[in-house]
Amino acid sequence: QVQLVESGGGLVPAGGSLRLSCAAPGRASSNYAVGWFRQAPGNERELVARINRSGTTYYADSVTGRFTISRDNAKNTVYLQMNSLKPENMAVYYCAAQATYYYSTLANDYNYWGQGTRVTVSS
Repeated sequence: QVQLVESGGGLVPAGGSLRLSCAAPGRASSNYAVGWFRQAPGNERELVARINRSGTTYYADSVTGRFTISRDNAKNTVYLQMNSLKPENMAVYYCAAQATYYYSTLANDYNYWGQGTRVTVSS
């Protein structure tokens, strides 16, 4: 079992920035691909960004150029830097780890999930 702990959410004005953190205490997060998902009320959970074991990244079109995913293997932590936030980015953000080795953007393919952290963007 892999425990994931998110932090860094909060209230920010439109155009502002937040950095989310996803820590895996006591586990080598480098053994997993990690994705950041978000879920807004009434919407399905969607992948925002993903980083695989070798550091290759993926971004949803809607966040490309504004969000950056990175990982610090020494700290077993994956980050999501979010810049130029928009009201439509408001959601609960979850990090998730995928134990299998194939590329996937589907939530069902991720094995371990954090509890989520809420991001609120005021207009």
